Amino acid sequence: MPSITRRTTVTTWVGSVPVGSCHPIVVQSMTNTDTADVQGTIQQVAALARAGSELVRVTVNNDAAAKAVPHIVEGLAKQNVRVPIIGDFHYNGHLLLTKYPACAQALAKYRINPGNCSIGKKDDDNFKTMIEVAVKNQKPVRIGVNWGSLDQQLLTRMMDENARLPEEQMKDARDVTMDAMIESALRSAALAEKYGLRRDQIILSAKVSGVQDLVDVYRSLAGRCDYALHLGLTEAGMGNKGVVASTAGLGILLQEGIGDTIRVSLTPAPGGDRSEEVIVAQQILQSLGIRSFTPQVTACPGCGRTTSTFFQEMAEQIQTYLREKMPVWKTQYSGVEEMKLAVMGCVVNGPGESKHANIGISLPGTFEEPKAPVFVDGRLMTTLKGDHIVAEFIKILDEYVDSHYSAKERQPETASV
Repeated sequence: MPSITRRTTVTTWVGSVPVGSCHPIVVQSMTNTDTADVQGTIQQVAALARAGSELVRVTVNNDAAAKAVPHIVEGLAKQNVRVPIIGDFHYNGHLLLTKYPACAQALAKYRINPGNCSIGKKDDDNFKTMIEVAVKNQKPVRIGVNWGSLDQQLLTRMMDENARLPEEQMKDARDVTMDAMIESALRSAALAEKYGLRRDQIILSAKVSGVQDLVDVYRSLAGRCDYALHLGLTEAGMGNKGVVASTAGLGILLQEGIGDTIRVSLTPAPGGDRSEEVIVAQQILQSLGIRSFTPQVTACPGCGRTTSTFFQEMAEQIQTYLREKMPVWKTQYSGVEEMKLAVMGCVVNGPGESKHANIGISLPGTFEEPKAPVFVDGRLMTTLKGDHIVAEFIKILDEYVDSHYSAKERQPETASV
C-alpha cells in the first residue's frame, strides 16, 4: 500500500495524548448530554472512550456546567477512564474559566471560537483572558474558527477590500469567506502566542459544512502554518449523508497528509448511539491504511446466487463479536487489530476472498453443497456443516487469535481506558 506523507507540524500534548505529525492521528468525539448532569455525562464519556475516542469534548456553557467539570473528571478517574476532557467555550468562556479555577485545572484542553469572543469587536480582552488562564494552567488550546460564527468585522473588511479590486481580480463571496476563516485562525494563533501560549500548545481548525469547502480551506491553512490541525465538518448531518460527507472530505485531506486529529460530527437519531461517530472516524482511518483499530470483515453484498441472508447475518454477528472482544484483546495481544476475515455467500468469489484473509469462510449459495469451507492463512482448514456454523467459526477465530498474536505483558489494574 502506498505510504501517506504526513504534513510536518509541531506536537501538542492534550493530557497524555500527543497530537501532531509524528504521532498517530487522534480520534475524538463530543458529548451531547447536559454537562451539568454529572452522572449522565460520565456515562456517555465512558461509552465514547470504550468505543475508542482518545479525546472527548464537553460543552461548558454556564455556571452549572463549569461546576460539574471537576466532578466529571473525578468520576471518570474512579471508573479508571483516563480519557482527556476538552472544554468547549464560546461567548462566556472568559467568565467561566476565571470564576471556576477548578474547571480550568481539570480540563485537558480549551476550545475557543474567536468569532464568539471579543476578537473583531472593540478589543480582544475576553480572548486574552482565556489565553492567560490557559498559560497559567499550562493547557493547550484549539482555536476553532467556524464559518457559521466568523468574525464579522474581519469578514466585512475583507469583503470591502475585495470589492475595491479590479473586476478581473475580484473573488466570489465564497472564496473571500474561506480567506477570512484562514486569516481569523492565523491572526488568533498569533495573538495567543503574543499573550504567552507556546506554539506547541495551539491546535487550529476551520470548520465548514460542505465537502469542497472543507478541502479548500484546510489545504490553504495547511500551507500557511505548522500548527497541528483538527479536521471535521461542522455539521456532517444524519445517517448516510453524514457518514458519506465526512468520509469524502476527510478522506481527501488525510490522503494528502493533512490532519492530526479528527472528529466525525454525526447527528444521531433520537436515542441513537453517540459512539457511532467514533466508529466512523476509526473506519475512515483504517480504510485509508493510516491506523488499525479492529479486525476487518469482508462480506459480499449478496445476489441471486445466494440462497439466504445467512452469510450477511453471520458477517454482522462476527463484526459485532470482534468489536465486543477488542477492549479485552487489545490489552492481551499485539497486532490483533490488523487481522482480516472474510464471510462470503457463494462459490464465485467466496474461496478466493477467503484465501486472501487470515480466516475466511465461504457459505453455500444456490444449488451448492450445504457445506462451508474455512480457510486459514490461505489454506483449507476444515469444512463446517449444520446448525452451529457461527459458534464453530468463532471458536476457530478465538484459537487463531490466541496462537497467532503475541501476548502483551499483563496490564496493571490501574491502566486507563
